[in-house]
Amino acid sequence: MLQYQIDRVEHQVADDRSLTGVFVIGPLDRGQATTLGNSLRRVLIGGLEGSAITAVRIAGVNHEYATVPGVREDVLDILLNCKSVPVTSRSRDMEIGRLVVNGPATVTASDLQFSSQVQVIDGERPIATVAEGHSLELEVHVERGIGYRPVDRHNEDTSAIDLLQIDAVFMPVKRVNYSVDETAVGEGGSARERLRLEIETNGSISPDDAMAQAANQLIGLFQPLASLTMAEEAGIEPEPSAEAQIPLEELNLSVRAYNCLKRAQVNSVSDLMGFSYEDLLEIKNFGSKSADEVIEALERIGISLPQSRTSA
Repeated sequence: MLQYQIDRVEHQVADDRSLTGVFVIGPLDRGQATTLGNSLRRVLIGGLEGSAITAVRIAGVNHEYATVPGVREDVLDILLNCKSVPVTSRSRDMEIGRLVVNGPATVTASDLQFSSQVQVIDGERPIATVAEGHSLELEVHVERGIGYRPVDRHNEDTSAIDLLQIDAVFMPVKRVNYSVDETAVGEGGSARERLRLEIETNGSISPDDAMAQAANQLIGLFQPLASLTMAEEAGIEPEPSAEAQIPLEELNLSVRAYNCLKRAQVNSVSDLMGFSYEDLLEIKNFGSKSADEVIEALERIGISLPQSRTSA
């Protein structure tokens, strides 16, 4: 199998604390770069677990179309600002952050007070502007999840009318681009390819860890196929016909023939169907007259026995 190398050729930290890493993977056989790049991109964008603010409670506000006295931004703007705050939570449970700010002040994400389980990635992200003589009291809920979760209006908790739900964007990877370049020709004249993969995260995870998690997800997805064994279905035996289930007593045989068959462990028509005419003659004390009697009785119900074992 062709061995390839992975080189990180670039690493950048932006002003908003987002991280960008560029990786070069190769050499690869023709077609493998596109397969690898497309698979990693799909998992990186929508398959990694992340954290996000999913709900906000603002003191004195019970719907998203309200305004807060002394606050420049309306409630919708505050919700959008909270939605864009990148956070990371190590807890599997919901975490709650709070802030109380007296004006004049510019409220930023760093003013949110969380437990040690939650970290705000970009503390300079603005939330609201409070005028002098006014205050803003805020509570945010942080959860972990995968992908994008829209607000389900039908499942909202009606008992907390002042809790404003937010469409949650849990995706820690913001952008993934890849390109394929041809490299030197390999043995036998076959072309080689090189994959250039650019990953940008929101800062809650490094590009290296993001790619490692995506690769492990793909390994887990394909691993069962590597040891695939299809168990053969057991053959289904045909059900015996109604005639074969007729007991021996209903053939109305003579006492001599009936007793001989019973001693030979023949109890039904299905048992007789395994015999030929020659087999019947080999039964102890069973002569040709009794054999002819059995043949005639079976023919009356539409069953015929072969003359010999070879003709069966």
